[in-house]
Amino acid sequence: MKILVMGLPGSGKTYLTERLVPLLNAAWYNADKLREMANDWDFSIEGRLRQSMRMRTFADFEKSHGRFVVCDFVCPTKETRENFEPDIVIWMDTIDEGRFEDTNKLFEAPSKIDFHIKKWNDHNHKDVAEEILKSV
Repeated sequence: MKILVMGLPGSGKTYLTERLVPLLNAAWYNADKLREMANDWDFSIEGRLRQSMRMRTFADFEKSHGRFVVCDFVCPTKETRENFEPDIVIWMDTIDEGRFEDTNKLFEAPSKIDFHIKKWNDHNHKDVAEEILKSV
């Protein structure tokens, strides 16, 4: 199962993901780590689309081997989300603006979400993991 943890930079994607992954015994791919591995720091529309496909390739590999996989990245547009093709979308909607103006301008609120996190707390990851595990 491919799980996308998305939201603006600084919204808590990585914070949630690092706590969620052990509860699901999932693989984890972080966008910044994959950009670093690929040495690809292009944040243009084309670069973001390429990143969504890169994240999909890694996630699809894990899913094809029967594993849960959690990917945390901004995934700012409908097209990047469609490229990635998540089974579950967790939207970290905890801030109004991120630290990068170009991303703020580009970001489109998702229309299809499974978990809408509006506030940080100490149990979001447990609640989400419990719901995900109930559904499989």
